Amino acid sequence: MKVVFDERARAHDPKFFLVNGAVTPCPEVPARVDRLIEGVSFGSHHMVNPEDCGLAPVAAVHSPEYLRFLATASERWARTGGGAEAVPNVHPVHKEGMAEAGYPLSVTGQLGAHTYDTSAPIMAETWDSALASAATAVHATDLVLDGAKAAYALCRPPGHHASADMMGGFCYLNNSAIAAQRLRGRHDRVAILDVDVHHGNGTQHIFYGRADVLTVSLHADPARFYPFFWGYAAERGAGEGLGRNLNIPLPRGTGDEEYLQALDGAIERIAHFAPGALVVALGLDAHESDPFKGLAITTEGFARIAKRIAAIGLATVLVQEGGYLSDDLARNIASFLDGFEAG
Repeated sequence: MKVVFDERARAHDPKFFLVNGAVTPCPEVPARVDRLIEGVSFGSHHMVNPEDCGLAPVAAVHSPEYLRFLATASERWARTGGGAEAVPNVHPVHKEGMAEAGYPLSVTGQLGAHTYDTSAPIMAETWDSALASAATAVHATDLVLDGAKAAYALCRPPGHHASADMMGGFCYLNNSAIAAQRLRGRHDRVAILDVDVHHGNGTQHIFYGRADVLTVSLHADPARFYPFFWGYAAERGAGEGLGRNLNIPLPRGTGDEEYLQALDGAIERIAHFAPGALVVALGLDAHESDPFKGLAITTEGFARIAKRIAAIGLATVLVQEGGYLSDDLARNIASFLDGFEAG
């Protein structure tokens, strides 16, 4: 399998992370890349660099206001005399009312308008790294469109918490959504299967009212787990998209067997949607040793999960999402890729 990676992904290195009122080291660090590449090296995979794709694939998913904000926020923030990382200190109470209230001109106000938490700080290198991550997803998608059965986009920073015009959860550009939208140029229907331990709320928001993209997410129950406000089973889509969103919240600590049973239900829904291609939002943070401790999938469990996904038989773009520093991270990506190829 071809593995797409851009070294510019390492440049984004935020330090700010707020947990229960305390600033702690950010877990979304460049060292994640080293562990993932180590795992890729265990197999017979071919690493390639992405080509520059420009802004068009990104703009197909994200609003022009939001992209301008991301591209200029760090420079504008520096002029305010703020810290090294731009972090919001104000948010609109009802974002739906922003049109009537007006769009703020200050970078501080725009930070609040375009973020729903404080876990996506912007630094000088953030925009270039986010663009490189998106280009990685686009290149992997193009490999699949050109005939590859599957390709793995080693994206960093991740993307599935980013909506069309908001960032959060370490995410700035929604790489999985960008891949799905690009696949739509060839296929009438595309499915996204999110196996990250956290619900892909940004992906859900982007496609919630659309009938052409099915979004399916298996994740730790948000009643007591991030992102808290989205990811419930009752969220089924709206308008033309009603029935095109499936959330499968799982109890904390869910292990391999229970997860695989839930995955079978997700695969059944995908089969009934009959998509032409599949995007897998590949979070490895469902592992039992991941720092977030949401689910308890074993390293061998990832191979079994991947094998069942591969058996769907669709052209597939694997897009890296979460999976944080642990001694098992390299083995987990190796297990998933081996399992997928075996399937």
